[in-house]
Amino acid sequence: MGRILIIDDDVQVCETIESLIARTGHEAVSSYNLKDGLAKVKAADFDLVFLDISLPDGNGLDYLQQVKDSSGKPEVIILTGKGDADGAELAIQGGAWDFLVKPSSVKQITLSMRRALEFHNEKQNKAQCVALNLDNIVGKSAEIKGCYDLVAHASGSDANVLVNGETGTGKELFAQTIHENSRRADNNFVVVDCASLTETLVESTLFGHKRGSFTGAQADRKGLIPLADKGTLFLDEVGEMPLAVQKSFLRVLQERTYRPVGENREFKSDFRLIAATNRDLEAMVARGEFRQDLLYRIQTIHIYLPALRDRGGDIRELTSFHLSRLSAQYGVPPKVANSDFYDVLENYDWPGNVRQLFNIVEQAFVAAGSGNTIYAMHLSDALRIKMAKSNLKKSGSHAVQLEKSAPQPAAELKQNLVSEKKDSLKLNQDSVFDTVVSDILADELPPLKVFKGMAEKKYLEELLLRHPGETAYILKISGLSRSHFYALLKKHGIND
Repeated sequence: MGRILIIDDDVQVCETIESLIARTGHEAVSSYNLKDGLAKVKAADFDLVFLDISLPDGNGLDYLQQVKDSSGKPEVIILTGKGDADGAELAIQGGAWDFLVKPSSVKQITLSMRRALEFHNEKQNKAQCVALNLDNIVGKSAEIKGCYDLVAHASGSDANVLVNGETGTGKELFAQTIHENSRRADNNFVVVDCASLTETLVESTLFGHKRGSFTGAQADRKGLIPLADKGTLFLDEVGEMPLAVQKSFLRVLQERTYRPVGENREFKSDFRLIAATNRDLEAMVARGEFRQDLLYRIQTIHIYLPALRDRGGDIRELTSFHLSRLSAQYGVPPKVANSDFYDVLENYDWPGNVRQLFNIVEQAFVAAGSGNTIYAMHLSDALRIKMAKSNLKKSGSHAVQLEKSAPQPAAELKQNLVSEKKDSLKLNQDSVFDTVVSDILADELPPLKVFKGMAEKKYLEELLLRHPGETAYILKISGLSRSHFYALLKKHGIND
């Protein structure tokens, strides 16, 4: 028997769904506002939640993730009183099971409810049967926990996996974790550095060659693909693979066969494929830089690893984990980090992500010498200067916000608002973005993808600053859809 919660301010809707639930032998509970509904999902485990979008005390979509992350990990069916394509898009992106427009037929509600409960039960049973080994992956934030579910899913199958994420987010580590939790764990995990593959040596590197097959081939050589037989083939930075090489590899991926250079026979290799990249492969396909048919093949399961700046709640745990590892590596007593050390780490954007964090922590570990406590003073001067600049900018921005929010007489406030708007309209757009770019490039040059993300965030903040509360106008001048706009705000942690 399943436990189902209905969060909807329409009493008639709640009673109708309660009746359907009772007839199918499940238990139903109703809440007529978000506050009560959220209190109920925190107090008890539910298998399924019907969640209305328009509630008296808020938008249900804003709390979708919170409901999904509650202790029962329930499936969620979104309810809405009108057809809303943008709302449906956001709901599905947020992991909702279904999106129903009220009034929906009894048959449609019952069918969606039955399928959601079946899926939930199957997922729960699988989770009980499969105990993932996540010894080398650290983090308890909601952002990284979402990746664990996909790792479990990938580990239980032989499907091709694409791992996306910025440089330093741990793509190879996640690939190894999938391999180590799969049925292929006792066989090879073979890494192919796609950036180093050349058209002249690709066949020899991947497939191997026979002695004398070309100048310099003084002995038989086994390629990487036969080495991965019964194991996992990991294509690192697959976005760097040349187009000609992509064509050669596509057939191997389809048939799981290869022919060594100088050999007149084909051989089979039963490998499982995991690919990783920090590039946007769909954009590359649109530009003709990556084969669409290859992209379809490699992303049966797609895992996107969040940047460290989007999972700041994991910084302390990651730091503690790495300090313990360093103590064992250097053979010295454990060291602990002081609170001021964590204050600095938690206020930095980490363009190099976890890899950069571990490098900075090791530098501080070494700088601390024989001391058993690590302080902010043990960080490099370069990092502390960057942090000081960042904090000054944040403080200045906060002061401006406080000044704007200070109470003023109505006439004066109106006059100031008109004046501010006129001043903003007089701004030279080129000079504004020259300043933005200069700020971003003031320190060490970030990777291009990181730069684009930073510029995107600055653009959104400028939009909201110039046109507060004018969502329709913002969408018009930016060319964004409503759902895409809100998705970008969420991505960059910007409050509208």
